[in-house]
Amino acid sequence: MQDVDRQLAVIKRGVAELIDENELRKKLQRGTPLRVKVGFDPTAPDLHFGHTVVMHKMRHFQELGHTVIFLIGDFTGRIGDPSGRSETRPPLTEEQVVSNAETYKKQLFKILDPEKTLVEFNSRWLGKMDAADFIRLCSRYTVARMMERDDFEKRYREQRPISIHEFLYPLCQGYDSVALKADVEMGGTDQKFNLLVGRTLQAQYGMESQCILTMPLLEGLDGVRKMSKSYGNYIGIDEAPSEMFGKVMAVSDDLMWRYYELLSSLSLEEIAALKADVAEGRVHPKAAKEQLAAEMVSRYHSPDAAEEARMAFNAVFAGGGVPDDAPSHRCAQGDDSTPPAFLEAAGLVKSRGEAKRLIKEGALSVDGERCDDALTPLAPGEYVIKLGKKRFLRLTVTA
Repeated sequence: MQDVDRQLAVIKRGVAELIDENELRKKLQRGTPLRVKVGFDPTAPDLHFGHTVVMHKMRHFQELGHTVIFLIGDFTGRIGDPSGRSETRPPLTEEQVVSNAETYKKQLFKILDPEKTLVEFNSRWLGKMDAADFIRLCSRYTVARMMERDDFEKRYREQRPISIHEFLYPLCQGYDSVALKADVEMGGTDQKFNLLVGRTLQAQYGMESQCILTMPLLEGLDGVRKMSKSYGNYIGIDEAPSEMFGKVMAVSDDLMWRYYELLSSLSLEEIAALKADVAEGRVHPKAAKEQLAAEMVSRYHSPDAAEEARMAFNAVFAGGGVPDDAPSHRCAQGDDSTPPAFLEAAGLVKSRGEAKRLIKEGALSVDGERCDDALTPLAPGEYVIKLGKKRFLRLTVTA
């Protein structure tokens, strides 16, 4: 096991908040492997890059010699996590939970070392608790403390419903830390309240409280909102190599460095050197982005798949090239040269409403650059238009 300062440097990479660094240092100084817990509710069957931020930190702990516990919330998934929600979240059925959990297990080992990962299901202890056990658990936390949670407080102030069962979610997640004797728990910044409940409950049960690491929520392809399937700005880890490569290449030059820090296996020193090379003109930003895209495809598919995706990407976009069978369209500058208008007129979409929706989701690029503006007419000129994965258009705008 590495020295404490070196471990802390690795652990703190990309972390949003650490509670408490002095406590974590003391735990590390004992020289025994820490039990590092991360809980996942199997609410969706497919993982995206945003989910993997905390998984990479789990991998860091594994490489430092610690025990990582991948906790699948098959019990709490049937309650529904209210974090960040403005209304009650519908619970999953048992069948949905089981199916999604199996998919999670297959996907997580693309990042984690299966030999060093302990997979747990919280139904193992929560499913055995009876009504009296839950009442005793509820007695260890107050309503006042529960209402300090931002989403609960906001909904209460706006007179939106808060179901009693929603209070059970953070209590159950906190009790997971008691049952697993966790030394460290990690989660996204939106999970901070739940993680703190676990820290409090451990102390109440006479245990040493866990340290908490919160990881930032990765921005999606739009560079603004967190990566989410509901926003259409995600990169799925099971997506085809060409699709994954192309989506990484659509990330802005500035956001690329955040992806490097949170997702790449390169050291911070290597990333800093590459960033300096780009800033000083020794490396083109596109080349740096291709390196990141190739690393991601190699990780989730293979190096050969990454090279094929790179070659296919450049075959299409190098020099503004488009497939031979791509249609052409001609329009005058003005209302007809706004993206919704020419996309509808060229037959790439059925309606302007559909075009606006796809543009909002980040599906439109003009000459290889993402276009989020549905209102501004294109100036006179020749353009290569791409919509989604496979729809191309040669566009001519006349004066």
